[in-house]
Amino acid sequence: MNRFIGSLAASAALFAANLLPAHAEMDVAQLKKAIETSIAGDYPKLDALYKELHAHPELAFQEVKTAARLAAEMRALGFDVTENVGKTGLVAIYKNGDGPTIMVRTELDGLPMEEKTGLPYASRDKTNWSGREVFVAHSCGHDIHMASWVGTAKMLLSMKDRWNGTLMFIAQPAEEIVAGARAMIAAGLFTRFPKPDIALALHDGPFSHGTVFYRTGVGSSAADGLEITFHGRGGHGSAPHTTVDPVAIAARFIVDVQGVISREKDPTEFGVVTIGAIHGGTAGNIIPDSVQLSGTIRSFKPEVRAKMHAGIERTAKAAAAMSGAPAPDIRILEGTKPIMNDPDVVAAIAEALKTAFGDKFRVSPPGTASEDFSEFAGAGVPSMMFNIGVYDQERIDAARNGDGPPIPSNHSPLFAPVPKPTIETGVTAMTLAVLSWFDKARRK
Repeated sequence: MNRFIGSLAASAALFAANLLPAHAEMDVAQLKKAIETSIAGDYPKLDALYKELHAHPELAFQEVKTAARLAAEMRALGFDVTENVGKTGLVAIYKNGDGPTIMVRTELDGLPMEEKTGLPYASRDKTNWSGREVFVAHSCGHDIHMASWVGTAKMLLSMKDRWNGTLMFIAQPAEEIVAGARAMIAAGLFTRFPKPDIALALHDGPFSHGTVFYRTGVGSSAADGLEITFHGRGGHGSAPHTTVDPVAIAARFIVDVQGVISREKDPTEFGVVTIGAIHGGTAGNIIPDSVQLSGTIRSFKPEVRAKMHAGIERTAKAAAAMSGAPAPDIRILEGTKPIMNDPDVVAAIAEALKTAFGDKFRVSPPGTASEDFSEFAGAGVPSMMFNIGVYDQERIDAARNGDGPPIPSNHSPLFAPVPKPTIETGVTAMTLAVLSWFDKARRK
């Protein structure tokens, strides 16, 4: 047993022996105190892990070093670790008698973007992505998730006299391209390993650290990809009448497709179409033969999703037809469905977290971003994701009052969580969430 776990175990055992009889009803307030005391003395190791991961991110399905680093941490704790599940994913199992199996997920991947935080541990790493060299950054906060994941595993093992069952900690690749969860499931996540009774995950966001947000039901949006190629007839930029200009067609579509959102979709229902990339042409005086667009489609409800898909296709064909151009090539790529937070799981865990965090545990509206954590619920595992904040309250107040700069959100090159309170909240909240479900199972 390494020194970190030994210290955690000694601290937690002291509280357990004096305050938490093994068969008593779970005392959330005292457990929270035990967790916080244990973290306080040993946080430097989690901090070092976080900053190492932050400085050296890897992109989707390239997370070889990241996965190996986490695998080493989990093996040192005594977990049975299997690597390369769904390409670069890993599964860590720890059995502690009879009881439910609880899955806790973290993500591994970073983003193809340059970090501009100026932090001493900022990433300057680069890699090849889609045929070009790009910077890589953990600008979505997956490094916070990984440090909290390892910290939670350590904490639960230090308190294993408080629970019976199986921990199933998974590190999932390729969340940013919503492909890693499916890859792990296809690789036998729920057939080679125990199918969990519940699945839990957390995500950080641009609000005050120490705050935890949750909701029942829809927790995120569905995500679909969009790829359209508009065809034309190229020629000289000085003689557009001799051409069919696909740049003009693409521009018309980009504007007109927003009419699907503003005039065809119920305005009370969420739906977004964003075109994020345009590729076409080589020089300012040449009209190209074709232009490619790439975008994303987000929605909460299946009927809104279907209406948007139909409207996008119709608008693209109409934009081409107005210029007498050939029909465009349209591909709508099904991504992932919304996260659905299971009512029974939320009810059991929310009770404990409300006791622990008081008025800092709050209900939130559904997030408009997407997450392939939803794939696990789709595979029949009751699930819950909650959110934790990353910034000092003073900074948020200054931004709100106009006395400071805007708060950078996830995926911003300036996204910079405050590590210590954020990771401490992540470990505390996830540990209590797992223990509360074990406690519920014990009292049945």
